[in-house]
Amino acid sequence: MSHWTILCDFDGTISVEDITDALLVRFAKPGWEDIEQAWKRGEIGSRECMARQIALLDASRDELDAHLDEMAIDRAFPVFAAAVREAGVPLTVLSDGLDYSIRRILANNGLGDLPVVANRLVAEGERGWRLEFPYSSPDCRSGNCKCASAGSAHADRRRVLVIGDGASDFCVSGEADLVFAKHRLIEHCRAAGIPYVPIASFADALDLLPTLLAGELAAHGQVAPLPALQAA
Repeated sequence: MSHWTILCDFDGTISVEDITDALLVRFAKPGWEDIEQAWKRGEIGSRECMARQIALLDASRDELDAHLDEMAIDRAFPVFAAAVREAGVPLTVLSDGLDYSIRRILANNGLGDLPVVANRLVAEGERGWRLEFPYSSPDCRSGNCKCASAGSAHADRRRVLVIGDGASDFCVSGEADLVFAKHRLIEHCRAAGIPYVPIASFADALDLLPTLLAGELAAHGQVAPLPALQAA
């Protein structure tokens, strides 16, 4: 059995585009972009940002589903997910996005059994929506405290591989043993001295998997720190 566990972001990492942003562009009432700018300026955290934005959605479930069914994922991700399952590596989709969206898109691609840890989308009436945050933390401004999931994996004496692309992955990357980084996360890991390997897609992640499992993967600029596991 592998001693690794994988925590993988969804929006912009597994999915081709940010699903929440796509829904807001299509269905939100005016004002969601002002909320987005307040978050970018650091005036509010992502939890408050998303709660306020989702409250502006005006869509029936059928309309939401039809839009989600058009959303694409990285073509290599199903193959990667199958490979890590075969290797006995736990893979969890860890997202600060919407659980309903993630589960529907994964199910559309034959991946409906993957564990998902994300914010909970709840219908209010025929066209309204709100968010609940079952994985939040009092000390974290995000809706989903990803660092808590990494801590749980380490408590189980597993090494943590984080796969992500952006700001919601910055904090948890510091808790990982290694990061497969896309886009903005590459620059963050480089600046923070976090061991990482840059990837463009899950085709790259799939190619790296055998070396990772063999414990021989060199991170960018340094050898990935693989701490000795405590005896069970």
